[in-house]
Amino acid sequence: MAEGLAPELACLPAVREVVAPDAAALDRLLVGAREPFVVRGLVADWPLVRAGLASAREARRYLLERARQVPFAVSIGSPGQAGRLFYDDGMAMNFHVARGKLADIFAGFDDNEAAADPPTIYLGSIDVPTHFDGVDAENRVELGQRRPVVSLWIGTRTRIAAHNDFPDNLACCVAGRRRFVLFPPEQFANLYLGPIDNTPAGRAVSLVDFSAPDPAAHPRFAEALAVGQLAELEPGDALFIPSMWWHHVEGLAPFNILMNYWWRDTPAFLGQPQDALNHAILTIRDLPEADRAIWRALFDHYAFSGGADAAAHIPEGGRGVLDRLDAESAGRLRSFLLRSLSR
Repeated sequence: MAEGLAPELACLPAVREVVAPDAAALDRLLVGAREPFVVRGLVADWPLVRAGLASAREARRYLLERARQVPFAVSIGSPGQAGRLFYDDGMAMNFHVARGKLADIFAGFDDNEAAADPPTIYLGSIDVPTHFDGVDAENRVELGQRRPVVSLWIGTRTRIAAHNDFPDNLACCVAGRRRFVLFPPEQFANLYLGPIDNTPAGRAVSLVDFSAPDPAAHPRFAEALAVGQLAELEPGDALFIPSMWWHHVEGLAPFNILMNYWWRDTPAFLGQPQDALNHAILTIRDLPEADRAIWRALFDHYAFSGGADAAAHIPEGGRGVLDRLDAESAGRLRSFLLRSLSR
């Protein structure tokens, strides 16, 4: 049984494994992919992977030699939490965030390396190009025309609650071991999500404890388990997580590093769907039921249908934002929204 996971999660089927001997093969796998997959050994030749295989201290030395003199954000949890960065009983965070030099943060890893119950130390979503010199160039997955955000995740043993992300994600295990439990996007209601505006790291997370699910408190979680998948990564392995797939992530070794690539196939000027959801909660959710039904139909007509019927009867050149958006028209719409929200 997988250590730290409840039996019903430890026996989930494994994410399918594929082979990608070169960048062209990986590109073919990624185009239009809507299911997760694992590529064993994809980044096994990275210098940082080799450093991590030598020792945790060697991996830290590699990064320290290339770190820029900029502040690094670090999350710190107390001993006794088994690495779970989550809420406390009052729905506040059970960890605090500090900023400091990477050398000082890494000294904390050194000091606690042999501790039986160390504090949780976690550097999440560290932008690689702005924090390091040469790390991105020396350790890189070629992703063709994609322009990804490249981030490092460094920590002790950690448990990060199930959440999803809007971009596609290629997660590469660099040091230690990583375990992912994944669920399709439509399982959100069965994962019992917490607040969307009070989150550990910007995305709503599942309130289910994957080490000990409570069927009385979360009975629909069994429906999510029926379609869940499990992936365990060794150094050099990579996992593709499609946009909006839910993933619970654990760092299983005393010291773990993951590098990930986030990208989206749609232009960045189209904005973040989460902003639209937040605004809809503000403006629509608490309307009378009959009014909500009208707005649901309007959203279907203008947005979720693709909008073709909404614009077909309007002469071309006069459709405004009902036409296909480009950077200029999206900018005008964004300015209009900002003015509306500031009233």
